[in-house]
Amino acid sequence: MYNKENILQKVDIIYNMWKNGKLGGEIMPEDANPHLDKSSKENYLYFTLPMALNYQRNSYKLWESALNTYNDKETNFVFNPTVCLDKTFEEVQYALIKYKIALQKQKQTEIWISLCKTFVELYDGDIRKLFDSLDNNVDKIRNFIQKENKKKFPYLSGTKICNYWLYVIYQYTDRKYRNIEHLTVAPDTHVVQATHRLGLINDEELTKNDVQLIVADRWNELFKETKYKPIDIHTPLWLWSRNGFKEVK
Repeated sequence: MYNKENILQKVDIIYNMWKNGKLGGEIMPEDANPHLDKSSKENYLYFTLPMALNYQRNSYKLWESALNTYNDKETNFVFNPTVCLDKTFEEVQYALIKYKIALQKQKQTEIWISLCKTFVELYDGDIRKLFDSLDNNVDKIRNFIQKENKKKFPYLSGTKICNYWLYVIYQYTDRKYRNIEHLTVAPDTHVVQATHRLGLINDEELTKNDVQLIVADRWNELFKETKYKPIDIHTPLWLWSRNGFKEVK
């Protein structure tokens, strides 16, 4: 078992290190964006579609590619689901690989087009309607995407990506959730490694197939009746790991 008091003390230190700029991260990957109106449909789509391609790759490179794709008049149609579906597969594929927003040209083009179809069929191409229809309730949104309609949201429905996407929407749009405290950490590689480093998961748990779920549950458990919400610690943990685990003192 982990020592709750000891880990919370370390969390305080890491959180303050982040706040004081000692973990780097003045520029986060998603800061590579066209600075659209936060409340606009276009802004929501910009921070949604690339997220489904955000696995096993450098996040900074992904969002740099997304911005280049958006800024190019030849390729920015891919961020409009309705227009995207009017194009041929080859046209969409070319636009996605031109700046390497897609690295797997067949599979990731299929993912992108599939999401566009979902957004058009369910929401007339406006992803904001998903949040509105589910009362901005984190649990309802996750259940709808990850369980009820998993196949309609390829990769966006994954444990890591879904949580991180909801976090990014919270950070970069005007969306306010009714129950933000239910948004878990997004257990990507850096967050998992940082969680292990703090002793919140052990060596055996680190190697389990469901380590992402274990990590999310463990942070939920740790932060009960504390000043923190699980999502508060995501960026500090991510940067702490990415920058080589600076000494916590």
